[in-house]
Amino acid sequence: MTSLPCHGHPTGDLTRRRLGRIAAAGLVAGVATAGPAPSAVAAGAGGQAHYDRARRLAGNDPVLTALVRSLTPGFEFPRPAAPAPIRLFDDLVMISVGWVSAMAVLTDDGIVLIDALTSAAEAENVLVPGLREVGADPETIKYVVVTHGHADHFGGARYLAEAHGARVLMSPADWDLVARTGPADAPARDLDIADGQPLTLGGTTIQLHHTPGHTPGTVSPVIPVRAGRERHTAMLWGGTNPPATPAELRAYLASIQSFSARMRQAKVDVELSNHPNDHGLQRAEQLRADPDGPNPFVLGRPRAQRYMAVLDSMLRGRLADAEADEGRG
Repeated sequence: MTSLPCHGHPTGDLTRRRLGRIAAAGLVAGVATAGPAPSAVAAGAGGQAHYDRARRLAGNDPVLTALVRSLTPGFEFPRPAAPAPIRLFDDLVMISVGWVSAMAVLTDDGIVLIDALTSAAEAENVLVPGLREVGADPETIKYVVVTHGHADHFGGARYLAEAHGARVLMSPADWDLVARTGPADAPARDLDIADGQPLTLGGTTIQLHHTPGHTPGTVSPVIPVRAGRERHTAMLWGGTNPPATPAELRAYLASIQSFSARMRQAKVDVELSNHPNDHGLQRAEQLRADPDGPNPFVLGRPRAQRYMAVLDSMLRGRLADAEADEGRG
């Protein structure tokens, strides 16, 4: 059974005003348990002070230090080799070409894909056989949720729609972005994602939240996952690389705050990424080498919130730098 309200907000969705109150209340509780706190750095101190604060928050945590590196100005994005497909959880598969990954949520009634790699060729020759390799049936792909309107995320969506009958979802703002900038083989406009919308398939409900910043309509999902008898809640931040302008960076920071509040509400304890900016490929190999050990994608709730606090501090640094550049212009 599927449930997909495509317009408006789901019943019980947080209003922006209520969400703001929740975020503000959570910030008082402290960074370790309540996510991004307002930076203690004085105004005018410049971006470096915020970056230093992020590094202090990250400590020696390999996941958080990887995030700091990926958001440091001048960072050159890695192009690692493609790993073999892997089940991160019983019902969640990562299929990667190295520098970008797709996640497949396996339900009792088919598959929900989060992103679709970079092209029809990768969808056909990497994603589809990768699903088969881990025992999932690509013929059951029902939905492709595109986190944002860049070709390395929607590239395979048109093929999956045409070859497998999948419905493609994107936020309205990023459907518009694709219409303006996308290549000829971009997916045809299909289903809109409303902010906070639930997508239910086979008894599994994924919450889809608008988190503009990386693009005007970036979407970040919250996904229930299981490992044996254990139940966890995962998040995937839909687009990490910061935009350039102060206005866009302020929108990004607002998204961090609102999504952190939703993470607390959903009790998120698992972090995922669609790019290798979070030590994710290394953690996948750790899991592959020791499948019976602790799952390295389970951060726990306080550490998941600290991830967002590090993200917040790094974006404050990028904003301070952008504002300084604007002032010199």
